[in-house]
Amino acid sequence: MPQWTSTVGAGQLARLLGSRDARGAVAPAAGGAHVPAYRALADGVRLLVLEGRVPVAARLPAERELAGALSVSRTTVAAAFEALRADGFLESRRGSGSWTAVPAGRPLPGRGLDPLPPEAGGSVIDLGCAALPAPEPWLTRAFQGALEALPPTARTHGDFPAGLPALREALADRYTTLGVPTMPEQIMVTTGAMGAIAAICRLFAPAGERIAVEHPSYANVLQLMREAGARLVPVPMGEGLGGWDLSAWRRVLTEASPRLAYVMADFQNPTGALADEERRRDLVAAARGAGTVLVVDETMADLALDVAPAERPRPVAAFDHGGAGVITVGSASKAVWAGLRIGWVRAAPEVIRSLVAARARADLGTPVFEQLALCWLLASGGWDEAIEQRRAEIRTNRSAVVAALAEHLPTWDFAVPNGGLTLWVRTGGLSGSRIAEAGERLGVRVASGPRFGLDGAFEGYIRIPFIVDTPLATEAATRLSTAASMVSEGLNVDAPLGHIA
Repeated sequence: MPQWTSTVGAGQLARLLGSRDARGAVAPAAGGAHVPAYRALADGVRLLVLEGRVPVAARLPAERELAGALSVSRTTVAAAFEALRADGFLESRRGSGSWTAVPAGRPLPGRGLDPLPPEAGGSVIDLGCAALPAPEPWLTRAFQGALEALPPTARTHGDFPAGLPALREALADRYTTLGVPTMPEQIMVTTGAMGAIAAICRLFAPAGERIAVEHPSYANVLQLMREAGARLVPVPMGEGLGGWDLSAWRRVLTEASPRLAYVMADFQNPTGALADEERRRDLVAAARGAGTVLVVDETMADLALDVAPAERPRPVAAFDHGGAGVITVGSASKAVWAGLRIGWVRAAPEVIRSLVAARARADLGTPVFEQLALCWLLASGGWDEAIEQRRAEIRTNRSAVVAALAEHLPTWDFAVPNGGLTLWVRTGGLSGSRIAEAGERLGVRVASGPRFGLDGAFEGYIRIPFIVDTPLATEAATRLSTAASMVSEGLNVDAPLGHIA
């Protein structure tokens, strides 16, 4: 009986390993040490499994095929496979081949990092998730207001596939205030931004369709689209924090003709880039010319830290004069609290009707009580107060993180964004995957660069969110500095700490 759930071809695995020095007879390590080729190959495969770029229970190519694809000896591949079996990352059966695994007790890998349970917070600094505790007293007041508003709604059937009418109207008014005239019929409330994006992908991009994405991009959305069977087309981000490379976008839109394009114009996750109005206008025009629908994720839009309200670019939808080429996604999860799982879609009325009709095959609707809480925030002015409180907290944390990295990891490079929650850090030529792996063993979790890219890109990066203040930021940077030293010195980051010399 086969033990695998998918197959990775020799050519595909060779491409994934291409950035990991797995091809040479001997791979040099920092500090003058040398890593045998079989060990470098085993480490490369192990990291691909840990990053989720090679699935668990995926059948690997035969030793001879992989040796040919990598231009190494079959003996090297056989020794690498044996090392992986010894480490618990490979299982084999005569006549059935070899397939990837994870050691007993180790969590399954994936593109994103799940938040640690609260009870683990005392021992591990969790920088894997860009999420902050709720802004109080505003969240508590919002739910108290929701409880007071509940009785009339509770006397109905409670089934609102498009969202509560009062919330749809409040969100439409909010867009109109931002310079994008909107009717309630152009709003659908969803269960978080991820629910919104999943619904859009189901409607517009069934399996096999191309979707253009910023590169790097938000890890969870990339994984959602992969699992939906989309063919992702990466478009490199522009230099610095100015947003998109329009020449690259025009080329991809013309040559690939993607059905959808997913972008974050406001404080992009992970880079923090902010696209100006000229880029927004030009991208909308280019997408319209290519027949591509732009999906604009505004999850971070309210987290402007150094940009005055009068200087903020208008929403991308403001440049969609026909009204049918841009679909906007919003959410309360980053601006207010991740536990407030309310998102929304703004689009043309006919698109909203199609999304609502298709919802019967998904989740039917979004919880009413949480919608009432968001209604209270928007109607009472609590939203603006909570956002300002959130911005002040993020500014403080950003200063702490930047100062700690500058002190303890001066060779790492980054550009400080003027909004959002994340810092995109170049790790001085070291493997971000290895640093993340070593860091977790030292009690600090970070997301490595390849989680935000395709086919192993961004190995030399990690993402650090602004979610800790000075004491924890300093301790996190100290632990990451130790992790970087371990990687630089070529130490086995899987060895027990007591056995690392």
